[in-house]
Amino acid sequence: MSVSIRLSRGGAKKRPYYRIVVANSRSPRDGSFIEKIGTYNPLLGKDDEKRVVLDTERAKHWLSVGAQPTDRVARFLDAAGVKERAARNNPNKGVPGDKAKERAEERAAKAAEAEAATAEETVEVIAEKLEEATPDVVEETVAEEAPAAEAPAEETAAATPADQATDEGESAQDPAEGSVEAAPAEGAEHAQA
Repeated sequence: MSVSIRLSRGGAKKRPYYRIVVANSRSPRDGSFIEKIGTYNPLLGKDDEKRVVLDTERAKHWLSVGAQPTDRVARFLDAAGVKERAARNNPNKGVPGDKAKERAEERAAKAAEAEAATAEETVEVIAEKLEEATPDVVEETVAEEAPAAEAPAEETAAATPADQATDEGESAQDPAEGSVEAAPAEGAEHAQA
């Protein structure tokens, strides 16, 4: 006959109370037992001394004659210093299965496709907005940027508005006056468009 040290449940519904018993391993969980060697009340706090009550002398005796404790009882015996329990380690416990990995890959592929689609839509919206913009504004910005990019640095530094006016024989105008007059005219063009 194989003997085990295990828990036998008692108490009301949702109010568990366990007896630590020595029983035949073939008998039912809450059935007959050989000897009661302690109690376990999980409703009490972990620091409460009445949470686990264990007769260590009887536990040592049953262990010496070959009784096998269950995992939970082995924890109690280890905490009481009766029998040392080897720590368990299962590194593969948290690793997902094959089907879960496949589902994760499918979700990642769908997410990548959705991001690509939104990026394409964003590019299309920007292109439409550029087409809707007035061609005059686009041409003006292109015309202003093109000569500056093509002209060498030496020529642009030497050619200022004052130099050009004196070369042509005209009187040099104040650059501030010209910009004041030009600014309202440019703003009016944009307002009309």
